[in-house]
Amino acid sequence: MLVVNIEQAGYPGDTAILEDIHFSVKPGELVGLIGPNGAGKSTAVKSILGILNNFKGNVEVSNYSYVPERPIFYERATLWEHIDFLQAILQVHEKEFMKRAEELLEIFQLTDVIHHYPDSFSKGMQQKVMLILAFLRKPDLYIIDEPFMGLDPRATKILLNLLEEEKKNGAGVLMSTHVLDTAEKRCDRFVLLSNGRLIVKGSLSDIQDKSGLSGGTLFDCFDKLMEGES
Repeated sequence: MLVVNIEQAGYPGDTAILEDIHFSVKPGELVGLIGPNGAGKSTAVKSILGILNNFKGNVEVSNYSYVPERPIFYERATLWEHIDFLQAILQVHEKEFMKRAEELLEIFQLTDVIHHYPDSFSKGMQQKVMLILAFLRKPDLYIIDEPFMGLDPRATKILLNLLEEEKKNGAGVLMSTHVLDTAEKRCDRFVLLSNGRLIVKGSLSDIQDKSGLSGGTLFDCFDKLMEGES
């Protein structure tokens, strides 16, 4: 699904933000990319997407859907026009695609605004639109950056259930998030970054061993490991 080998990555005029970052996402698993602000999570995601010029390393990535932290839309295009355009690009069976679109619109409670412009929506509604478009692609891999920002509890539960369904169908998920309690319950493995370096990767038990907190929560382990980085 995803194999990431970053030797160095950064931006023009800056020293390398990331160094020696190596991890993978396997079929049917959800990997949480976690770390404090400025840890390099966004740079890691941009490296995976191939949009950094200052990059040294190698990334092997399957067909993917990307949900950015800040939603991006086409100007003067309604929600339904976004969906219709995606169907045309993917060149998939129209009837099945539109049926799935209608199901997702109903699940996320956006049916009444299908002919409205997403740039007029609230942050939570815009996030729902991005999620609908991502799930309509039916990719091998989901790359999701801070998906819970702006979502109400019901929408968060819907998202998590949909991701679980996609995992059961063999899709992999890389999710960058600050919501550690949810990550602990849902992620199969974790990649913890700090100051552009890989601190630890693996299961919760691996992180507990690394932090020296047997049985500790992900939040407590994270806090303990960050003490060593300060």
